[in-house]
Amino acid sequence: MSIRVGIVDDQQLVRAGFALVINSQPDMEVVIEAGDGAQALRALGSYECDVVLMDIRMPNMDGLEATAKITENGALPRVIILTTFDLDEYVIQAIKAGASGFLLKDAPPEEMLTAIRTIHAGDAVIAPSSTKRLIAHLAHLLPDEQRARPEIINTLTEREREVLVLMARGLSNTEIATELFVAEATVKTHVGRILAKLGARDRVQAVVTAYETGLVTPGT
Repeated sequence: MSIRVGIVDDQQLVRAGFALVINSQPDMEVVIEAGDGAQALRALGSYECDVVLMDIRMPNMDGLEATAKITENGALPRVIILTTFDLDEYVIQAIKAGASGFLLKDAPPEEMLTAIRTIHAGDAVIAPSSTKRLIAHLAHLLPDEQRARPEIINTLTEREREVLVLMARGLSNTEIATELFVAEATVKTHVGRILAKLGARDRVQAVVTAYETGLVTPGT
């Protein structure tokens, strides 16, 4: 089955450009387009969708509110936040609301397609260096009262901390297994336990927590 994609952005040219690229793929199709969060919610009531590309700053209902409403009732659709590196202090809050990853608006088409496929497979991606910089930058913009408590990291074992640091570097499960000389199945078990202990929906939320608590710092 094709990956069913929704595009939510108040700029029609942006939607058209993304749709052109996505519909050119044999394993993807755009099933909804919307100009704001409210339109997206109405469309999602009529069409099943796997992955939604969500802009943040839109009229009527912004991407932050829409993301929270979309993800509150289940795992699908997963949401990818559209943003730019030097904008949107709300991105981290969107991740906390349930978004599964970032996509920079000026990212190459191949990067967008890879992000959609990866997140559809259930493995939120933080591989591009620009995205890692964005997380590191924005995690430190949150007020102290909105950050994860540093002591939450103490619930992790030493090996789980190692795995979380490698996740923050953008490594996949396969790459982490190679780095630590363990089986990929072992890494998947560690990742599952990390998410459970941190109360994180997916890898992206876990990595944000790693930055907020100081386990990982920008530039390391």
